[in-house]
Amino acid sequence: MALRSTLTDIAREAGVSSATVDRVLNNRDGVRPRTREVVLEVADRLGYLPQGRAPGPAIAPVRLDFVLPVRSNPFISGLCAEIEAQAKRRSGLELKVHGIEGINPQALARALNALPDTQGVGLIALDHPAVREALRALAARGVKVATLVSDIPDVPRIGYVGIDNRAAGRLAGYLMGRLLMPGTAQRVAVFAGSLSYRGHEEREMGFRAILAEEFPRFEIVELREIRDDPARAVSETRALLEAHPDITGIYNIGAGNPGIAESLRAARLPRRPVFVGHELTAQNKALLLDGTIDALIDQNPRVEAREVLSLLECAVRGLPHDAHPPRVQVIFRENIPGT
Repeated sequence: MALRSTLTDIAREAGVSSATVDRVLNNRDGVRPRTREVVLEVADRLGYLPQGRAPGPAIAPVRLDFVLPVRSNPFISGLCAEIEAQAKRRSGLELKVHGIEGINPQALARALNALPDTQGVGLIALDHPAVREALRALAARGVKVATLVSDIPDVPRIGYVGIDNRAAGRLAGYLMGRLLMPGTAQRVAVFAGSLSYRGHEEREMGFRAILAEEFPRFEIVELREIRDDPARAVSETRALLEAHPDITGIYNIGAGNPGIAESLRAARLPRRPVFVGHELTAQNKALLLDGTIDALIDQNPRVEAREVLSLLECAVRGLPHDAHPPRVQVIFRENIPGT
């Protein structure tokens, strides 16, 4: 028989103290409305509230549309599933996800321009003139626009939900520097899904910056785009290892870790490079466990889904939004979360 969740479990998932959870569940004052909503959502999801949350008064539904590259990588697929699942648990939301193929700014712009009547749009942004113009056109119609995971400048959006990607790149560089031998000459390579993602560009900038500041004897010998394509990840890694068999570190900014791992295993290098990547997907978890990946920098798709839905719904309804942004977590083989 499964154990019932505790106040501590709810506090950990909601990112608040146990005392705050206690105040919410006992309907006491001193808690902000947005925090109360987050705690109740987590308590309901964890089964702490056997009958679920009491239904509120009937309100007009909000129509939201998301445009996502749904098959580009496991992280985005998981994020999409979280958005759909959480939207179903919220009364008063009508949601549709529009999938686009690959990392294609023109396809993204076409999908945005083709959206029917909608009140709010969420997207993983590509930094391209066609995308910016499509977003400006949506905003001119009164549609609320929110970006998530990767932001875009100079567009009338209501907000961005995601991590600080430049800080994430700096963290990756710091991990790389500490896992290798600080003060010694090292040759490292960087892979990116696409630098059309501002988030990937910012991670690269952060990575380069901290290596220059803290580990000046580290040399970045290659930057290769693999476009979240498993086959391309295999071929690009093979070409990298043929050109630089003495590589000592690999940082992958985006998806494609299984393809990189396949080429690393086939190369049978005398010294396995330190490998740092992003996102605790099922594939990446397996690579952590077998020792191919040394560390992952994870953002929480469950929190990102919750926050972007709340941000858009509050904007459409003209309500204040109390943000609870996602936190970055470094995951090694020894601290893989249980859920």
